Amino acid sequence: MSKRAGGLTVARAAARVALMALAAGAVGHAAAAAAGKPDQALLAKAEQARPEALKLLERLVNIDSGTFNGPGLDRVGALAQEELKRLGAQVETFAATPALSRNIQATLTGTGKGRILLVAHMDTVFPDGAAAARPFRIEGARAYGPGIMDDKGGIVIALTALKILKQSGDTGYGKITVLLNTNEETGSHGTRALMEKLSREHDVALNLEPGRPADGLVVVRKGSGEIALEVTGKAAHAGVAPDSGRNAAMEAAHQMLQLAKLADPAKQTTVNFTVIKSGERSNVIPDRATAEADVRVAVPEEFDRVEQDLARISAHRLIPDTEVSARLRRGFPPMPTSPVTDAVAAKAQAVYGELGRKLTLESSGGAADASLTYAAGVPTVDGLGIVGGAIHTPEEYAEVESIAPRVYLLARLIQEYGR
Repeated sequence: MSKRAGGLTVARAAARVALMALAAGAVGHAAAAAAGKPDQALLAKAEQARPEALKLLERLVNIDSGTFNGPGLDRVGALAQEELKRLGAQVETFAATPALSRNIQATLTGTGKGRILLVAHMDTVFPDGAAAARPFRIEGARAYGPGIMDDKGGIVIALTALKILKQSGDTGYGKITVLLNTNEETGSHGTRALMEKLSREHDVALNLEPGRPADGLVVVRKGSGEIALEVTGKAAHAGVAPDSGRNAAMEAAHQMLQLAKLADPAKQTTVNFTVIKSGERSNVIPDRATAEADVRVAVPEEFDRVEQDLARISAHRLIPDTEVSARLRRGFPPMPTSPVTDAVAAKAQAVYGELGRKLTLESSGGAADASLTYAAGVPTVDGLGIVGGAIHTPEEYAEVESIAPRVYLLARLIQEYGR
């Protein structure tokens, strides 16, 4: 990819990252990183902050904040704004139409030059009642609760890292902007314009999606989309006159089987039908059927190929006189392998190495806001949140012992890129 939205070429972005790294090398923290020595004072603050971080995490997790729960998202947002104002941030909120709550943008201004964008999201995939059914709890070395790693843990890591920098009197950055998205789990459609604007105003974007179970970052993400399939047939009595009807369910089944072949393992493209609806009574030939498929692609050109082949293949029908509509809805763009991302990840690995820890660098089939900041032209790395696993399931968990190292990692990256 030679160019991306916002007009920033990969070569220019890589050069900017390299220049920032050279500038950072002139300060004491970078010297410590080169020697592989941690900032002991900062590390101590990160470790001391863990109890309060867990208390904040508990408060956030015990609030239902699914994407469509406006009041719950408002409560999460109120807690976050309270913490951000304590840090001295200028806080604004922005409508996130069609989402039901508002995005939060908080800005801290320092004495340095680097401009850093921190991104996290307040919404979860869990339904109302999940927090009451499975409230925050700690068992052994793990904490549990709906959204604890995705992405309430990310919010806590961001706020705690900013807190220990404030305690250290460190204002060596030019500007830090925190963006808390209210609708990431449904594609960030109410946040894209704001995110693209902010991306163009910053030198680096650090996304606080969950750290991977192997203590890793995400440097490659697939793009996401959906196929919306609608079939119209003709109703009839299933026992008396089935041949007079046109079975929309059967045509939908036919379409799903043939459209699933749009997947291409060689190109890492997946197409999986996940939601199917048709009929209300077993003795009536259904006159309507709908289905949805999840689509993931590794490169943007695959969206074009899927869309073209979708129209061609769906024209082949099994049931005569049915009407078929098949549309591709594009979600997040891919975040492919890039020297720009690799440069930011290498910096993160060097910082983590100060603690004697190793960051794994991973790819993910999941989509996230990092793809939007990357596409807007800003060097981006993802997965800087709390480490955990079982994402999007009732067993979702966070590793308690990951809090201090991840807070230290983010705080040090802010120091490095701030200067």
